[in-house]
Amino acid sequence: MTDSRKLLLASIHDVGPRAEAQVDQLADLLSSLLGGPNFAMLVVPDHWGEAPLAGNAAYQAKLRHWADQGIEMFVHGWFHKDLAQHSGMAAFKAKHMTASEGEFLGLSQREAAQRMADGRKLIEDIIGRETAGFIAPAWLYGDGARAALAEAGFPLAEDHMRVWRPTTGEVLARGPVVTWASRTKGRQLSSRFFAGLARHGLHGLDVARIAVHPGDTTVPALLDSIRATYASFARRRRAGRYGELLHKA
Repeated sequence: MTDSRKLLLASIHDVGPRAEAQVDQLADLLSSLLGGPNFAMLVVPDHWGEAPLAGNAAYQAKLRHWADQGIEMFVHGWFHKDLAQHSGMAAFKAKHMTASEGEFLGLSQREAAQRMADGRKLIEDIIGRETAGFIAPAWLYGDGARAALAEAGFPLAEDHMRVWRPTTGEVLARGPVVTWASRTKGRQLSSRFFAGLARHGLHGLDVARIAVHPGDTTVPALLDSIRATYASFARRRRAGRYGELLHKA
């Protein structure tokens, strides 16, 4: 039975022309599972420096169409690629939590602020409205990124364990995001295992978050797990918008 007081926040990461076919596939999948375009998209302005949104009129039109449908658009870094040298805990995160994708883990405050501002302006100019917030690639934020984010004016931000209001630090939702990893067999198995646990153990959360990536479409077993997980949560709660958290606070 659906509990309208509880939210399901669904998202597609790494949206852009670099993975256009896979993003289209995921958008169709989530629309069918959630009864329409009830999800967010995390948009990368120039994925790995290979797929710039600037100048790509066809993809810009696609983003505007999605935004017009009501899909929330988040700024998702700039390049997504992490080119920094890390030490200590940051080196551990860069090695074990992502594959050179944590762009904002090692940036200075100045560089992080510039990329945030540039990404926001580009995407907002394309979609003709404000972006929903900022989410760092791989959900990883270094000290410079956190400092920049606090001053950037984004309404929302998200990491693995929470959604918060960057201007005040107020936490708006807690709980692990359910996601999948396609990079290795071991990561595929572990992410499927966690998703299975989530389908039984996370229904008590007021806000459940489930995120998919273009690479998930390359592994049929992951797609099966994604379908089962979204269906399980959608039966018990309504698919909503991240922006609703601002009004609940």
